[in-house]
Amino acid sequence: MVMTQRIAVLGATGSIGDSTLAILAAQPQHYEVYALSGYHRLDKLFTLCQQFLPKRVSVPMAAVDEFAQRLSTAGLDIEVVAGEAGLIDIATDTQTDTVVAAIVGAAGLPSTLAAARAGKRILLANKEALVMAGQVMIDAVKTHNATLLPLDSEHNAIFQCLPLEIQQDNTQIHRSEYGVRKLWLTASGGPFLQHSFEKMQQASVAEAVKHPNWSMGQKISVDSATMMNKGLELIEACHLFDLSENKINVVIHPQSIIHSMVEYSDGSFLAQLGSPDMKTPIAHALSYPNRIDSGAQPLDLYALSGLEFIEPDLQKFACLRLARQAMQAGTHATIVLNAANEVAVAAFLKNQIRLTDIARINEQALNEIQAPSLNATADIEDILAIDTIARGYTDKLVLELA
Repeated sequence: MVMTQRIAVLGATGSIGDSTLAILAAQPQHYEVYALSGYHRLDKLFTLCQQFLPKRVSVPMAAVDEFAQRLSTAGLDIEVVAGEAGLIDIATDTQTDTVVAAIVGAAGLPSTLAAARAGKRILLANKEALVMAGQVMIDAVKTHNATLLPLDSEHNAIFQCLPLEIQQDNTQIHRSEYGVRKLWLTASGGPFLQHSFEKMQQASVAEAVKHPNWSMGQKISVDSATMMNKGLELIEACHLFDLSENKINVVIHPQSIIHSMVEYSDGSFLAQLGSPDMKTPIAHALSYPNRIDSGAQPLDLYALSGLEFIEPDLQKFACLRLARQAMQAGTHATIVLNAANEVAVAAFLKNQIRLTDIARINEQALNEIQAPSLNATADIEDILAIDTIARGYTDKLVLELA
């Protein structure tokens, strides 16, 4: 392990930021918080600046002057940068060793891709970077000798259950001697697992964001309720592990103890178990290939009453079916699906549409938007152009339902 890694936490005020910074605070001999970013919760970001004393911080363009003044008044000598350019500047800074990519949604793509092209060590929590730009991201990582380590508990679990040779080069997964037959992503089933589709139709925002096992932000909690989160993770897994979607299964595991599994040709299943706490995969990625104390509550095997596994209902959780459909169609379709879903979830959180309207809107966008296919030379401008088209179209669908 590098004696002191300089860490940039992009998306520091969210739940991933909370867990990451808790680990960094407990391991000052190994890690320095070099830079932070925040968007909505600037009071919290200011408090983090006071606690961790980063060298740089990124805020929205409109908040630069006020935030800089606030830091100055508090006697804090911290450089303030702004907007997408500021995030990219931090991600590519020669003083940044590791980038924790934890910005939610498409907004996290440019800085994550820039970090890859700068050859950084990237701890990826922003699944949209691979959903929207999978091959572009993977190519950038390999071309520029960057390191990409998954933070999502499911992908991190699969990563841990794979041989070292595949961890270091995902194309090795196809070699027969390693015997990888399938990957299994586990899903909690969210707050409506035991409820009917009719009950989901009447769900309030408060009900939808109340996840039974995990403490997460609103957007990802709604995605969990519709199982779009698992659909996006399926797409992400295809790119991370160089597999087609038919080699990746999804199973509902309500206890969230087994975080994912690898099925091997000899009949073995290797699984990674742990308490439902994001500090475990974050600590693994931070210290890889070594191990550190994550601070997570150890799993009490004696307290486990049973582990359940349920096949997903693709009529009730249509978003999971749509994710497979999009992955089969190509990157242009996964960009459309991601954009439509972000718009639809935002509308639901504003009480403009019902929870079950999200899948309906996503399907209509996926089927009707004529997005151009992307080739191997596609770049971020091509990707964001499709994203913009899809968002505009979905805005109109939301207005029709609101």
